[in-house]
Amino acid sequence: MDTLHADLLVIGFGKGGKTLAATMGRAGKRVVMVEQSAKMYGGTCINIGCVPTKALIHRASERPDGADRAKWYAESVAWTAELTSAMRGKNFRMLDTLDSVTVVTGTGAFLDEHTVEVVAGDDRLEITADTIVINTGAQNVIPDIPGLRDSPHLVTGTDLIAGPDMPHRITILGAGYQGLEFAAMLSSYGTEVTVLESTPRILPREDDDIAQAVRDILDGEGITFVTSARVTRVEDTDDAAVVHYEHDGAAATVTADLVLAATGRAPRTDGLRLEAAGVRSTARGAVEVDAHLRTNRPHIFAVGDVNGGPQFTYVSLDDHRIVADQLLGEGRRSTADRVAVPFTVFMTPPLARVGLTEAEARATGRPVRVAAKLIADVMAMPRASILGDTRGLMKFVVDAETDAILGAAILSVDAQEIVNTVALAMRSGTTAGTLRDSIWTHPSSTEALNEVLATVVR
Repeated sequence: MDTLHADLLVIGFGKGGKTLAATMGRAGKRVVMVEQSAKMYGGTCINIGCVPTKALIHRASERPDGADRAKWYAESVAWTAELTSAMRGKNFRMLDTLDSVTVVTGTGAFLDEHTVEVVAGDDRLEITADTIVINTGAQNVIPDIPGLRDSPHLVTGTDLIAGPDMPHRITILGAGYQGLEFAAMLSSYGTEVTVLESTPRILPREDDDIAQAVRDILDGEGITFVTSARVTRVEDTDDAAVVHYEHDGAAATVTADLVLAATGRAPRTDGLRLEAAGVRSTARGAVEVDAHLRTNRPHIFAVGDVNGGPQFTYVSLDDHRIVADQLLGEGRRSTADRVAVPFTVFMTPPLARVGLTEAEARATGRPVRVAAKLIADVMAMPRASILGDTRGLMKFVVDAETDAILGAAILSVDAQEIVNTVALAMRSGTTAGTLRDSIWTHPSSTEALNEVLATVVR
C-alpha cells in the first residue's frame, strides 16, 4: 500500500476546506486534499447547490417569448452543467497548481487519529497528517414514508438539477426554504407544482406576515400548497407516483411525475469511521466541535455543513478563517465572533433575512418597534417599478430603547443585496435611525430604507 505524509490533510473539497488548503499551501505547508468524486471538485455550492440552482432560476427568467418550455428547460440544464464544469475545473486548478498541494480522488476513512485510508477502485493510499480537517458536507434527508425511498419517481435536489427532462407535474415534500426555492424555479419553467407541508403554514420559522406574503406571491404563480398534510405513503404507477396524505381528517392523493424530498440535509459522516479516530459526534450526527472548530482530538477540525453549523457556503468560508487563525495566526477568532449572518431564499422576488424575527425578538422580553411596508407602497423605491416587480414587503425589528436593528426580513427585488447592508449595520452597531437618514444612490433598492425605517407600524 502506498503512503503519504502531510502537514495538513483535508477530507472534502468544499468551500472551507479548499480555501484552507490553498491558504496553507501558499504558506509552504505540505497539504493533501481528498475528494471522493471528480464531479465534486469545489464542493456542494458550485456543483449541486447554490450555483446550479440559481443559474436555473435565472435562466427561467430569460426564456424568450414563445420558446418551448421543455426545450428551454433542457437547454438551461445543459448550460448550467457547462457553467459548473468550468467552475469545477477552475477550483481543481486552484489547488493543483500549488506545488505543495496534492489532490487525491477517492473515498477517505480514518484508520486512527492521524491516519486516513483513501480507496479508489483497487487502489489504496494511507495518508498520515499532523493536522486533519473534516469537510465532507451534508446530504439530503429522505423521510421514512412507506414507498418513498424505493420509488423510481423520488428525486432530491441534486437529482433534479441534473435531469434534462422538465417534469410536467411535481410534488414537493416540505415548504421550508429549499422546498420553496425549487417550487418557484420549477413553476417558472411551467411545471405544475404541489407542495405538501406538515406544519400549519409554509416557512414555519418565519413570522406569520412574512410567510403569508411569500405564499401570496407563490399562489399567484399557480403553485398549490397543502399545509397540515401528513403524508402516509407513496404508490407507484407505470409512469407516475401517487402521494397519499391526510388533511383535515380526510384522505387525499396527488399524482406527479416526480416527488422531491425537500425535508432538509444532514451532516455527511457515514463511512468516515470517526470512531477509529476517537472523534465524537452529536446526537444529530454532526462532528462535535468547539468554538474554534476543534474536535475532541485537538489536531482534528471540522468545517462546513458537517460540523452542524448553519449550512451556508459563506459560513464554511468563515470556518476556514477560524481554523487558519488556529494554525497560522494568533488563535483568537471563533464562532462566537459571528453576528448577524444573513441568508436568502432565491424565489422571485427573493426573500432575505438577518437577525431575529419579530416573534423571536418579543420573546426576549425587550421593548420592540416594528417598521414594515409593502414594496408596492414604497414611493422611494422606483427600481422595483423599473424592473416590473413591486411584489413583497420590507420589515425591520428594532430595539425601542437603543434603536439597534434586531432583525430584518426583505422580500423584494435586490433583497439579496440589501440584506448585506443591513447585516453590516447590525455588526457595526449602526442604528435604524442612521440607516433611515443615510444617503443612498438613486434609483436603487437600498434607498427604500429611508422610507420604510421612517414608518413604525406597530
